[in-house]
Amino acid sequence: MNVDIHPSWKSYLEEEFNKPYFKNLVDFVKSEYQNHTCFPPGKKIFNAFNHCYFNDVKVVIIGQDPYHGPGQANGLCFSVNDDIVHPPSLINIFKEIETDLGIPYPKSGNLIRWSEQGIMLLNATLTVRAHNAGSHQKKGWEIFTDTVIKIISEHKTDVVFLLWGGYAKQKTKLIDKKKHHILTSGHPSPLSANRGYWFGNKHFSKTNNILRDLKISQIKW
Repeated sequence: MNVDIHPSWKSYLEEEFNKPYFKNLVDFVKSEYQNHTCFPPGKKIFNAFNHCYFNDVKVVIIGQDPYHGPGQANGLCFSVNDDIVHPPSLINIFKEIETDLGIPYPKSGNLIRWSEQGIMLLNATLTVRAHNAGSHQKKGWEIFTDTVIKIISEHKTDVVFLLWGGYAKQKTKLIDKKKHHILTSGHPSPLSANRGYWFGNKHFSKTNNILRDLKISQIKW
């Protein structure tokens, strides 16, 4: 696995790439991709970094694990490739945007369009074995992505962090609350959304209101 990551991130993460845990992680991921079907495709593992450059980050959304079905994962949390059926969590995200902002439900579930506007769509674990959710957890990815969150918190100001569900909310401790904006809610998965913990959070209008007040260009959700 080559760490094919945009130069804007390299100076901040170079030290991390040289740590023993990361070298062990690379060996593990290489072996998994050689011996099993894994997602996302190797070239898309660092897509979140390659479509949202460090200087452009203004919103961070944290997911847990890539989708593990064929053709779904494209390296951005909650996002799927064009022409792929939208998974339930993504459906609920788009429904909330529709209610919150009056934006029609989109045909494509590919969130690269968000990424390129400065939204860091970061999964805590960047790879997964096919049909085996969580199979690459606790191998080192979480150490790496926690460091990414800390680096964003430390080196930037006024970033909007959207933490959906219990797992993402645990990342609050990595973020300087005095410098940044944290919005939390239940997870968009049907289990949480149908219990009333997701719909009506208005995170999309709230994010744009924060960006507007900061005189930063708003997101076209």
